[in-house]
Amino acid sequence: MGENKKMIQFTKWEIITLIGAIILPFIFDFSPYIQGLLIFIMLWVILGSSWNLLAGFTGQVSFGHAAYFGVGAYTAGLLYFHFKISPWWGLLLGGFVAVIFGYLLGIIVFRLRGPYFALGTLATGEILRLVFGEEEWLTNGHNGILYMTTWVSKYPYYFVGLALAAASVISIKIIMRTKAGFYFLSIREDEDAAAALGINTKKYKNISMAVSTFWAGIAGAFYMIYMGFIDPEVVFSLHNISILSILVGIIGGVGTVWGPAVGAVTMVFVQELFRSALFGLAPQWFSGLHALIFGVLVIVVILFMPGGIMGDWELIAKRFRKSTRAESEA
Repeated sequence: MGENKKMIQFTKWEIITLIGAIILPFIFDFSPYIQGLLIFIMLWVILGSSWNLLAGFTGQVSFGHAAYFGVGAYTAGLLYFHFKISPWWGLLLGGFVAVIFGYLLGIIVFRLRGPYFALGTLATGEILRLVFGEEEWLTNGHNGILYMTTWVSKYPYYFVGLALAAASVISIKIIMRTKAGFYFLSIREDEDAAAALGINTKKYKNISMAVSTFWAGIAGAFYMIYMGFIDPEVVFSLHNISILSILVGIIGGVGTVWGPAVGAVTMVFVQELFRSALFGLAPQWFSGLHALIFGVLVIVVILFMPGGIMGDWELIAKRFRKSTRAESEA
């Protein structure tokens, strides 16, 4: 009984953050543009948390999370394309189909380790991008799938995204306080040693993969519902999905529960800041620098905050207090 209470215990700041996110739209009358950014932050929280569980907590670094994202998106999209069933019915279904796909993929890629595992997952996303683009009878190919979105206002999508993002973070927080969570960490630190201690590493890697792919599939299905259009180049994109999922985790803090949330806020803000050429204040050519800025940002984080923002939060706070104290003494 006491152990269960400990598992679902949340800090004061976590509760304040959740309440703040709920009441935020009621306090500020955001423009549709800002509403869209908030929705994408929620989307990246889900996808970043998904990647972080498998890579950050279990040590299985994936370069192909676009595969599970795309499978979830097409699960929702194909329901509408072939059967005229609302993609909303595909929201949970997209997660479960991604789990099945992830399990089948795991039979192959979990035979690999380290960079070979990463390359195996990367190849999977690229293969699916090509297959879904060519098989027009099934996916409508490169023409994509178009769906008229449910609501004109973006706020309903924001609250749905917030509920999904909160559920993804909370579920992973709870899992990491269970026996399975400790096994994930042991596999990350030394898989051979974990196996020698009697841990069924294959079983627990599959469990981690199942939870990870479920949330990636949910994120993909939600993207289809919100955007109303998908095609293989978008949802199976190596750069815009797989690589950005990794960047969200690295910048926010790999192996931390709240790292992906912080990374999502940072990445969406930086991305839009440069894509919009400092919101119209800079010359148009400035918008082409966002990829370069991402690279510089990652280098800075790796050099000065190898644990990410959340992983090195205490170190950042200590440096800030030290500099503040030095300024006051001067």
